[in-house]
Amino acid sequence: LEMEGNQITLASLEKGTDNPAFSFEGEKRHDEDCGGPCSESREERREGKGRFSSYCRKALQPASEAKHFCKAHAKVLRRVVLGLLGVAYLCYFIAACYLNFQRALALVVMTAVVAFFICWDVFKKHCGAKVLLLLHPIGKCFQKSWQWLKWLLWVTLLAGLIVWLALDTGRNPEQLISLGGFCVLVLFLFACSKHHGAVSWRAVFWGLGLEFLLGLFILRTTPGTQAFQWLGDQIQYFLGYTTAGSSFVFGNTLIEEVFAFQTLPIIVFFSCVMSILYYLGVMQWLILKISWLLQVSMGTTPTETLSVAGNIFVGQTEAPLLIRPYLPDMTLSEIHAVMTGGFSTIAGSVMGAYISFGIDAASLIAASVMAAPCALAMAKLVYPEVEESKFKGKASIRLSSGEEQNILEAASNGAAASVGLVANIAANLIAFLAVLEFINATLRWFGEMVDIEGLTFQVICSYVLMPVAFLMGADWADSPLVAELLGIKIFLNEFVAYQQLATYKKNRLMGLEEWDGNRKQWISERAESITTFALCGFANFSSIGITLGGLASMVPQRKGDLASVVLRALLTGMCVSMLNACLAGLLHVPTEVGDCAMFFSTTNFSSTSYTMYTCCKQLFASSVLQNGTLSFTGSWAEQAGSVLWLTECCGHYNHTAC
Repeated sequence: LEMEGNQITLASLEKGTDNPAFSFEGEKRHDEDCGGPCSESREERREGKGRFSSYCRKALQPASEAKHFCKAHAKVLRRVVLGLLGVAYLCYFIAACYLNFQRALALVVMTAVVAFFICWDVFKKHCGAKVLLLLHPIGKCFQKSWQWLKWLLWVTLLAGLIVWLALDTGRNPEQLISLGGFCVLVLFLFACSKHHGAVSWRAVFWGLGLEFLLGLFILRTTPGTQAFQWLGDQIQYFLGYTTAGSSFVFGNTLIEEVFAFQTLPIIVFFSCVMSILYYLGVMQWLILKISWLLQVSMGTTPTETLSVAGNIFVGQTEAPLLIRPYLPDMTLSEIHAVMTGGFSTIAGSVMGAYISFGIDAASLIAASVMAAPCALAMAKLVYPEVEESKFKGKASIRLSSGEEQNILEAASNGAAASVGLVANIAANLIAFLAVLEFINATLRWFGEMVDIEGLTFQVICSYVLMPVAFLMGADWADSPLVAELLGIKIFLNEFVAYQQLATYKKNRLMGLEEWDGNRKQWISERAESITTFALCGFANFSSIGITLGGLASMVPQRKGDLASVVLRALLTGMCVSMLNACLAGLLHVPTEVGDCAMFFSTTNFSSTSYTMYTCCKQLFASSVLQNGTLSFTGSWAEQAGSVLWLTECCGHYNHTAC
C-alpha cells in the first residue's frame, strides 16, 4: 500500500527514494510557504557560511600544502634532520674530548660502540651480498679442510688452557678446588641428561668457552674490570635518583629507616626505565645482538637463544614474551632452554634492589651476562634436541614492540607494572621470613628434646650443602655460612639470601672481629665473590609456580609439556649459578693490602675498618714476647711506632699479643 501526496511509502523506501521533507524541493516549498523575509534570511545565512568556509580554506591552505610536501619528501626530510642531529652531536663530542679527554672517556667508548654497529648495519645492507659472493670460494675451501682444522683448533685451545691453568694456579693453589668443582658439576648434569647420546657437544663447549672468556675478560683483564666497575658505579648513581621520588612520597625518615620504603621504590624506578628502553627499541636491539652471537657460535635455534639473551635484562616471565608467537610450536628441548634461562638469571629490576643492599654491582652484572651462554649450554646438555625444530635454520625472528603510543605512556605502564612485583616481593618476604622463624622454632624444640642446642634450618643447610660450598672454592671455615646462604636461596628465595650476605659484607667492611665466640661474623672477600655469583638466579622452589603460571598463560594448550620439564630446568638453573660461582672462584684475584705502616701513620683509630683489621692481624702475627720483652719481626721491626700501633689495635681487637 502506498500513501498519498508527499508522504513516504513502503515502495519508495525499497527503491531508495529520498524523503521530500529533507530534499531541496521541500526546502523550496517551505520557503514559499514561509514568504519573502524567511527566504531572504536563509539566502544570507547560506552566503555567510560560504564566505566563512572560503576564508577557512584559504587560511588552512599553507598548512595543507606543508603537510603534502612533508609526505612527499618524508625520506629526504628525515635524512636532513638526522644529519643535523649528527652534526650537532659531533660538535658536542669534539668539544667534550677537547675540554677533558679523561672525563669524556666513557662517552668515547659508547660512541665508538654505537658507531661500529651503525657502520656494520650500513655495510651489511649495501655491501653484504657482494662480500659474501667474493668470499664464497674461500668458504668452500675452508669447508673442505674444516674436519682437520677443527681438531687442530680444539687441541690448541686445550693445550693453551692447560698451560694457563698450570701457571695461574701455581700462585694460588686453592683455585684448583674451584676448577674441580666446575668439572664435577658438569659431569653431574651430564649424568642427569635426558638423552645422553644426543648431546650437541658444539653447544656445550662453545657455551662454556664463552662463559670462561667473558669471566676472564671481566675478572682478570684491566679493561674488563674497569669497564664493569664503571658500569656498576653508574648503575648505583642512577639508582640513587630513586630517592627524589620516594622521599617526596614517603618522607626522608621512612626511606632512611624502613626497608620497604628504602629498597622497593628502586624496583618501580628500574621497571619504568626498562619500559622506556623497550619502547625506544634499545632493549630489542641489544638482545638481538647478544642472541646473534650465541646462535652463530653455539648452533642453537633463534627462539630459545632470544629468550635466554633476554633473561640477562628481564625476568623469567617477561623474557618468553619476546618469542610468544613461537611458543606453541617449540620443541620440549627449546622450552626447557627457555625455562633454564629464566631460572639461571635475575631480572634487572630486582638487581637494582640487591645493589642497594651493598652487593657488588659489577659482580651482579657479570654474573647475569656470564649466565646466558652457560644456561644455554647446560640446557642442551641436560635436555638435548631429539625432535625436528621448526625454527632451525630460520634467518631471523621478529621481536614484538610495545603497544604504547608514546614515551610517557611507556614510562607510566612500566611503573604501574612494577606495583604487582613490589607487592609480590613484600608479601613473599613477610611470609617466608615468618615461615622460616616458625621452622627454626620447631627445629629448636625438637632439638632440645635430645639435648641439641640451636638446631635451625640454616644449621641443617650449612651441614648438607657444605661440600658444595667447598667445591665452589670457599674456604673450609667459610663453607658453613656459604652453604647456609645457598640453602636459603634454594628453599626460600635469593632476596632473603642476598640480605644476609649484605649483613656479612657490612660486618667485614666495618672491621668487626671475624669470630664472636663460636659464631663467624663475616666471610672472606673470595667467599663473598663466590656467593654473589652462586645466589644470582631465580632457581628456587617458589619460582616453579611463577614460571609455570607465566608460560601457561601464554600457551595454555602446552601445560602438560611445561610441567614435565620444569623440575629438570630448575636443577639445571641451580647448577648454572654454581658453575658461575666456580668460575668466579677460579678467576678471583685477592685484593692486595697496601702499606700497613703508612695506613697506621695516617689513621686516628677512632673507628675500625677491614683494612685496619687486616693490618692489625699482620701486626699481631709479627709480635713476639720473650722474657717480658716485646719485639717485632719482619718489616714491623723497623717501624718506630709499632708498639703504639699494637696498643691501639689491642683497643679494638682481642689477641694473645695484647
